[in-house]
Amino acid sequence: MRILITGARGQLGRDLQEVLAGHEIRAFDHAGLDIGDREAVLEAVGHVAPQWVINAAAFNDVDGAETQSGTAFRVNARGAGHLAEASARVGAAILHVSTDYVFDGRKGAPYTETDVPNPLGVYGRSKYGGEQRVLASGANVCVVRTAWLYGRHGKNFVTAIRSAADKGAPLRVVADQTGSPTASADLARAIAGLIRTPVRGLFHVVNAGACTRYEFARAIVGDQVELIPISSAEAARPAPRPENAALISERWALTGLEALRPWQAALEQFLHALRSAGD
Repeated sequence: MRILITGARGQLGRDLQEVLAGHEIRAFDHAGLDIGDREAVLEAVGHVAPQWVINAAAFNDVDGAETQSGTAFRVNARGAGHLAEASARVGAAILHVSTDYVFDGRKGAPYTETDVPNPLGVYGRSKYGGEQRVLASGANVCVVRTAWLYGRHGKNFVTAIRSAADKGAPLRVVADQTGSPTASADLARAIAGLIRTPVRGLFHVVNAGACTRYEFARAIVGDQVELIPISSAEAARPAPRPENAALISERWALTGLEALRPWQAALEQFLHALRSAGD
């Protein structure tokens, strides 16, 4: 297949290119294609004429979005809509990657695809706007919500915690936010499988299980350094975070594909690979 990928230099975008290497890939980073520019998107997608568009581009600075709402909505909402419009014009299917932050975290249990979003901050609202535009576009659509992504490329919680732990000082880690840590390589493989199926619509795709940020950090560093649990209020971040936005799927079984493995197994393999590489 000919596949157009946006967000090509991000951690998911780079993993997608590796997983989909057997296909004809046209990958764009922000410098190559500003998805907030409708005319540029229509021209690029029209020129490439792909069978699939995979949108892994995003303005994902959760705190920065609070003061840069225009940019967040331009990329996450309107940009996603531009790609969906262009896909519909050329008869391509589109897979759009979204986030657990579309939920407010107040359900008290993991969220399924049938739960109604209620984002707390600008980032979540902009991503939900993107979902809505893609789903309403008339294109052949998959929307994949995921959470707490980490991988070999780019900045993420795992690499940040490891780097901080290497300095030896105690680490203060939020203990009242729960989510679903997900390896970007596992997500990329799931997406590669999904686009080979005829099933479309909305899916939650995360490594199985859930934990708090504190529990995740403990799994990352073990006993290397002291961890001090703190509250979200003590962390005092600019953007509100959902208290419990763990995800599960009621729809993934429809694809006939295997569910993603537990987050602990994915993390263990990831950390082993980093140690083996001497990182």
